[in-house]
Amino acid sequence: MDLVLMDEVCGAIHNWFSGTKDARRGSFRVEDGTLAGVAMGEGQLFRIAGSAFNDGVYRWPAEGLRDEAFDGTIQLMRPPAAFLRLIGEIEAWRERYGAAEASPYQSENVAGVYSYTRAAGRNTEDGDAGWMAAFKGRLRRWRRLA
Repeated sequence: MDLVLMDEVCGAIHNWFSGTKDARRGSFRVEDGTLAGVAMGEGQLFRIAGSAFNDGVYRWPAEGLRDEAFDGTIQLMRPPAAFLRLIGEIEAWRERYGAAEASPYQSENVAGVYSYTRAAGRNTEDGDAGWMAAFKGRLRRWRRLA
């Protein structure tokens, strides 16, 4: 599962699937690429916020973090299985349409007589693009106010 995509989706819907009791606020250290003094269950999803180098979503045990000391928050995440399946669908969608999503143009040329170019992937109603427009309706149930 693409955890960078999960962080992007959770940010878009303002929901990291954690409650106030799931947030640990304080001073933390990353030493030798791992969180020091923090323990979680194997495979636990969590979010780091307030770090200079490591903000994002991770799966325990997180490895490859940049060493630092920071004051911030570590939130345990408890996303429902249906949301995780939807993240998988968004990932597959991006693999299939990623090149078109990244391109600002879509072109059509008919035998040199007619040519048409427009910005690709825009939902003119609200400005959402790409996967956001494609999955907006299905993500709505988990969306929180900012």
